Amino acid sequence: MVLALTSQHLADMSAHAERVYPEECCGLLLGNLTSHATARSEADEPIVEKVLSKTVALENHWTTEMSLTAVPATLASASATLAPATLSPGSDPNPYTKRRRYAINPEDMLRVQKQARDQGLNIIGIYHSHPDHEAVPSECDRLQAWPDYAYVIVSVQGNIDHPNTEQRNKVRVRAVDVQNWTLDLNHQFQPEAMKVAPSAARDRMPASA
Repeated sequence: MVLALTSQHLADMSAHAERVYPEECCGLLLGNLTSHATARSEADEPIVEKVLSKTVALENHWTTEMSLTAVPATLASASATLAPATLSPGSDPNPYTKRRRYAINPEDMLRVQKQARDQGLNIIGIYHSHPDHEAVPSECDRLQAWPDYAYVIVSVQGNIDHPNTEQRNKVRVRAVDVQNWTLDLNHQFQPEAMKVAPSAARDRMPASA
């Protein structure tokens, strides 16, 4: 599949990530699935696209009391055959805070889902940010992921933990990369292409297709 979106969508997600830095942002992707035949031959499989219509920024609902034991049953059943997660704090000073985790309030999910249906749209994915980390899914991201969704990750850099205070103050918070991922049949994340169309807004984010 391919995630079809505009440069404005990228700008909106990037701005959200920068706004809440050094914490992780999160939000929902609303749109629909479409398919069309390829130009090569009629025998080829049609191309299926997740066409993004709008992004919905949400508040990060993660609390320090949360753990994977709080993952909804629907996610737990989907992860029943997975290898145990490696989620030890290690050397990360903020392993289980909003700087390294995100959660979407189920009430927000239901509210947005209803609003989307009223507009003829569906939830086709989730986006969140990785402050001062690459736009690569973590093990926690994988365990909480649903099949078929697009998972867009924004890498936002601000160097807030730099040991030199003067250097910390000089660094401007900026989203530097956006990657899209989806689960394969083995519940492992794989890169999913993005097809970015221009919009009236200036394209502020280099996105990897």
